[in-house]
Amino acid sequence: TGAWITLIVVFILAFGVDLWPKYSTFSNVGPAPVVIDRDRVLADDSYDPTRGIPPITLIPGDLLDLHLVMNRGAVFGIGQDKRFFFILFTVVSLIAGVLVFGFWTGPRQYVAHASIALILAGGVGNLYDRWTYGAVRDFLHMLPRRNLPFGWNWFGGSSEIFPWVFNLADVFLLTGMALLMIHIHRSDRQKAAAERKPEEPALKDAD
Repeated sequence: TGAWITLIVVFILAFGVDLWPKYSTFSNVGPAPVVIDRDRVLADDSYDPTRGIPPITLIPGDLLDLHLVMNRGAVFGIGQDKRFFFILFTVVSLIAGVLVFGFWTGPRQYVAHASIALILAGGVGNLYDRWTYGAVRDFLHMLPRRNLPFGWNWFGGSSEIFPWVFNLADVFLLTGMALLMIHIHRSDRQKAAAERKPEEPALKDAD
């Protein structure tokens, strides 16, 4: 019961925290609320209702901007115009996440339950956007106008330290995966330590 409560509560909170800023920024950052025509997004790759809307500073010092972007790809804009692939991949990943929760986590492994909930919330948040708008609504740009040293560029040609625009669903996905990896690492260490303990008395008897 506690595992399901953790999963459901964290999922609902993270899903809400993802959707509300998307709605708020796309309604208030520009001179008028951004209206997204889903049919045009799907039919015309060049259609972008956010084009021409200048970013606004959220944290001064070139730390964080609100920059509206229609992302037709995955996390941080990777794999543009692969909508159906990412919808299918997300659905499969969500099913896998539920199976991991049901069969590979214990009743008191709250870090694992919360991390899976974050992964599910991030996946569902972006899946909602792809299904409803034809693309994902991104709006966070870290370290804008800060360039790489020595005149370096990323493979796409950008010289910014962090040229990608993202949303909170992306943050939840990456945070959930990181927490899940930490949980798996700790569980493996605890299991290995438990397997070594029965050998200690036998070693003492031999002495």
